[in-house]
Amino acid sequence: MTNYTVLPVDETALKELRAVDDAGRPCAPYVATQDDEGSPLRCCLRPIALGERIALVSYAPLRRWAAASGVDPGAYDEQGPVFIHADDCGGFVPGATYPCDRPGALRTVRRYDARGRIAGGRLLEIPADATAGFDAAFDSAFSDPDVALVHVRALEYGCFQFEVRRPSAGDR
Repeated sequence: MTNYTVLPVDETALKELRAVDDAGRPCAPYVATQDDEGSPLRCCLRPIALGERIALVSYAPLRRWAAASGVDPGAYDEQGPVFIHADDCGGFVPGATYPCDRPGALRTVRRYDARGRIAGGRLLEIPADATAGFDAAFDSAFSDPDVALVHVRALEYGCFQFEVRRPSAGDR
C-alpha cells in the first residue's frame, strides 16, 4: 500500500487544457496509435490504450500550484508535454501501487519548497518493489521540513509523471 497521496492533473486544469494548453495552443485531440500505446496519461495516471481519444498538451504543474498558493516560482516555472484523455475519463482512482511504477525505469524526484523553488531532488531507479522505492524517496524528500511538494518526472524526456504534496499529520 502506498504511503503518499498521488495527485494527477486536477479537474479544473484538465478542463482548461482540453481547450487551450499552458503554452497557449488549442487542444488537438486524436485517436491513440501503437506509437502512443503504453504512454502515461496524466488525467487518470494509467497507460494509454490503443484507439483512445487523447491529446498531447503542454502543462505547467508548478505554475498552476504556485498561482493557487500565491507564490511566484520565478525561473523554476516550466512546462512540458503530457498526454491526457481528450474527454472526461473519470479521473484517477488511487490503488495499492504508484502509477508509472515500471521496475528499472528512471525517475527524478524533484523537491520544491513553499516558495516554488527547487529544494533538491534525486534520481530513482524504480526497484522491483516499486512501492517501497517510491515510499523511501518520498520519506527522504519530506524529511526536509522546507519541502512542500514533489514532482516525479521521467528521466528520459523530463516529462511530468505525477505530484505528491507534504502529508498532513493525519495522512500518515
